Order: sequence, then structure tokens, then C-alpha cells
Amino acid sequence: MDGHSAVADKSPMELGIRGRCPRCGKGHIFAGYLRLAPRCELCGLDYSFADPADGPAFFAMSIVAFPITAFAAWLEIAFQAPVWVHLVTSLPLLVGSCMALLRPLKGWLVCAQYLRRAREARLDDRNEP
Repeated sequence: MDGHSAVADKSPMELGIRGRCPRCGKGHIFAGYLRLAPRCELCGLDYSFADPADGPAFFAMSIVAFPITAFAAWLEIAFQAPVWVHLVTSLPLLVGSCMALLRPLKGWLVCAQYLRRAREARLDDRNEP
């Protein structure tokens, strides 16, 4: 059975958010909060192909920055809040929101790399099949 057919009905987003193996859809891709497992404990897929680099952090910061900045600006304009108020409201919201998004986004990027057969770009691919 082809590894891709086992999860043909699953999207990289669905598998990534759940932290599931992109090949079998059942194993785990994480060994810690953000640390990738070396391989799937069920099907043995080696995760060494996965390199999401700074992608999850970029997406998390991009998604979170505008709403939290708008909240902090509203808080400042509406209440002339002292700095300590921002430190106990805006800062925890910013950090917590980014941390909540990092794992699902990293899982999504790892699964998308596998399912879309992404690989490192090369200048000359004419010699490859």
C-alpha cells in the first residue's frame, strides 16, 4: 500500500494541527513541544527531511502581531495605560498567542513538505529524472 494513499483524504493542515505523521496519519511528529521526533513510532517515516526553519515563527508573529498591536494601541488610547499594564496584558497575550500557534504551524509545514514532496532547490536539475 502506498504511504500517500493512507492519508489521501487528509490535508497537511489537518495532520499538522493534530501533530500526526504525514505518511500513516496515526504516529506523532513531535517528541516535545516543538522538537521533531526522529521518526514515526508506527510506520517508521524518518523526519530528517523536515526543515521548516523559521517558517512557523514567521507565520505566528505575522498572524498575532496586528491584533495584539491593535489591542495595545486601543488600551493606550482609551485608558492612557501605564507601561506595567501593557506588561501584564499585551505582553502575555503576544507571547501566549505565538506559543499556541507555533506547534500547529510547524506540524503543518512538516506535513506539507512531505505530502508535496518539497525539497531543497537546486540550480541545475537537468541531470535528475
